[in-house]
Amino acid sequence: MGSVKYRSVFSPATRQERKENFDDYWQFSQHHGGELFEQDRDLARKRARLEHFQDNPVKLRKPLADPDAFYRNYVDMRDDPWSLDRRTLMLTGIYKFARHEWVGIKGAWDVVPDMANSHTVEDKISRVHLAEEFCHVRLFDEMLRTCGLDRVEWVPLSPFKERVYELFPKLPGFLMDTPAFVTELMGVTFYCHLNRLFDDVLADEPEVRDRLKDLLDEITIDEIAHVGQRRNFIGPIGVKISKRLVRPFYTMFFRDIPEIGRLFDVSQMIKDGESFDYNGISAHLIERSWVPSYCKL
Repeated sequence: MGSVKYRSVFSPATRQERKENFDDYWQFSQHHGGELFEQDRDLARKRARLEHFQDNPVKLRKPLADPDAFYRNYVDMRDDPWSLDRRTLMLTGIYKFARHEWVGIKGAWDVVPDMANSHTVEDKISRVHLAEEFCHVRLFDEMLRTCGLDRVEWVPLSPFKERVYELFPKLPGFLMDTPAFVTELMGVTFYCHLNRLFDDVLADEPEVRDRLKDLLDEITIDEIAHVGQRRNFIGPIGVKISKRLVRPFYTMFFRDIPEIGRLFDVSQMIKDGESFDYNGISAHLIERSWVPSYCKL
């Protein structure tokens, strides 16, 4: 893993440091994503990367033994999770995690000012951030297609959960910023554990394993940057609160996706979230991402 290069993401930062990091992140994001296609909720560099994967497809050597098991359980778990093979569980779990992200960003897109009406760096960052999240859903969809699942539909959550996601971005910053930071941290934690799961579940499908890792890397690189970006919104009190929120937020969210309890060590994921400091992230991901200056040694 190499020498320690980073501080905890919960490290203190002055208001001035956070302002400087917003400006720095904005410069990073403009280069990283490229031109924003607002009507398409897309970014030029992200679109080109997805097209590269689509133009060079990879498929399973041995198709899924029972695709119907996926389609029967991918929206709601209808079978006993213990009756399903780990590959199917992994794929339904990926869909459910991405579906929450998709529902959340749909609600936020209509609340965050469009670029023409974004008058602060923070608003501009938030608009591009959401476009990146829409790109993530397309990458998740490509993961499923790579595994032969081309009949996936992105469907709403329950009316209550949809309403919660609609209301969340309308909350004032002092209520929204801390949980938003924790959810980004949860994303990075999940992606790191998912990357390792690919090695296990797809050991006999090296081409697909590597393709899914490449697709996931594109998402994780953004999410690492989003962790720092969302951390930048919160001050000293919010940092203390956010660390206390890791355990209940992770527990509540992952409990809603039964596959995660079958495939991952949730207790370890919580510990990883509480101690997150970037040092465990692969260098090739950090090199393409962004870390706040106050988290660097």
